[in-house]
Amino acid sequence: MHAAIPHLIDVQAIDQHIAALKTALESLPKRIQEADAKLTGARADVAAAKEAHTNNAKERKKLELDVGQWKDRARKYRDQTAAVKTNEAYKALQHEIANAEAEITKAEDAELAIMMAADELDRRVKSAEARLREAETVIAAERNQIKAHGIEQKKELEAALLKREIAVAPVPEDMRVLYDRIAKRHHGTALARVRDDQCKGCGLRVLPHVIQALQLDSNEEVYRCESCGLILYTLEPILANPTSESGNAAAPAAS
Repeated sequence: MHAAIPHLIDVQAIDQHIAALKTALESLPKRIQEADAKLTGARADVAAAKEAHTNNAKERKKLELDVGQWKDRARKYRDQTAAVKTNEAYKALQHEIANAEAEITKAEDAELAIMMAADELDRRVKSAEARLREAETVIAAERNQIKAHGIEQKKELEAALLKREIAVAPVPEDMRVLYDRIAKRHHGTALARVRDDQCKGCGLRVLPHVIQALQLDSNEEVYRCESCGLILYTLEPILANPTSESGNAAAPAAS
């Protein structure tokens, strides 16, 4: 196996860790927005509860005015009964009085229902405000946790970038170029392990002579999978003495 490949295996592991850290850091603003959205919902609940409470108070005030107006009408009609001179006029006033009293009863019943609803709306407002306070505490803690986690991830990313510089230092320039080109094409993956006679990048069978070549300490060829193009390597014990076999499952790649 080419001498640079063990180093590139380490580089690939570091690169994948770096990619995961960058993805996590890029997701932080969205996570904070999602946390804030929960708080927005709690605030909307409070606003809706207060609006319902305000509307209830307005409706109650309107009913109180209605009751007062109908009582005034009934009082006026009663005052007029003393001045009427005909039976028909008296009956007409009695009819108006009865109608006014019915409207008073109707308005007072509605007012009572509004007053009972007001108690429930009071509880709703207090409950929504309590949930908002609880949400504010939870979201504040969540935001702090996200930010703290982000700081740790940034430190971890800086350490990983430094570790990569150290890991890639022994790799020849031509192998770095080959690695970067393949990794860019395959979303950060440039090497694939050969296991159970297969390329673990795509599952293609690797012929025995390639596997044997990868196990040779003296081999300086770079073998790539003929299907996916990844650089092949093995974690099997490296052999000091070469053995020869024929086959052409994978082709050496010029580095």
